[in-house]
Amino acid sequence: MAARNGGSPGRRASDRGKYGRLSRERVLAAALEVVDREGLSALSMRRLGAELGVEAMALYRYAPSKDALLDGLVEALYTEIGEVLAADAEQRGGPRAELRGTAVATYRVALAHPHVVPLLATRILSVPLARRPHAVLREHERVLALLAGAGVPEPAAPTAYRALMSWLLGYLFVDLQAMTDNPEETDPGFRLGLHRIPAQDFPQLRRLAPALAERGGDAELTTGIDALLDRLLPDAG
Repeated sequence: MAARNGGSPGRRASDRGKYGRLSRERVLAAALEVVDREGLSALSMRRLGAELGVEAMALYRYAPSKDALLDGLVEALYTEIGEVLAADAEQRGGPRAELRGTAVATYRVALAHPHVVPLLATRILSVPLARRPHAVLREHERVLALLAGAGVPEPAAPTAYRALMSWLLGYLFVDLQAMTDNPEETDPGFRLGLHRIPAQDFPQLRRLAPALAERGGDAELTTGIDALLDRLLPDAG
């Protein structure tokens, strides 16, 4: 048996895989790719190690637990949102346009990584503010700073922040909710599995499910954001 020191393995697992030496960014990018292709349930240290061509033990230097890896996926999502916002910064304008742009960027990144979106609820609910990744804290800070820049007084800022975040996250969860029952079906009703829902018990749901299955897109998102900003900002112009 290999010698151990303080309970840690005597042999250090190599962190050089098929894509070169590991880094936190590379590990999180690979985790995001696995989840995008196969869903959250497929993600494990073993599966991620196979993706990167290293032993699973090598990954614990970059994500010490499964929870840390899930938090890393949230971090990767918010990092991408920050990159999108930085790339489009010159096209937006003042605080109101920036707040609108933040909502649209978040929606588009979420649309690209729908399997990660549930973590925006589960991890934010279970991870205290001070322990969230810096990429997440930067977006919290950014929205609060934009509200201040738009003239929202500090006592009103928490209410305004909660209203905007509630609409944005709620919209994501409703718009990206799983609806398709059988992707191979060409008939919309069978694709959604409406035959499983008793028409006499759920007439409205049966009638409107095909429309609910369609994405609302940027337009419905920004309609809600604009209505909120009209009420929240001192200057609606």
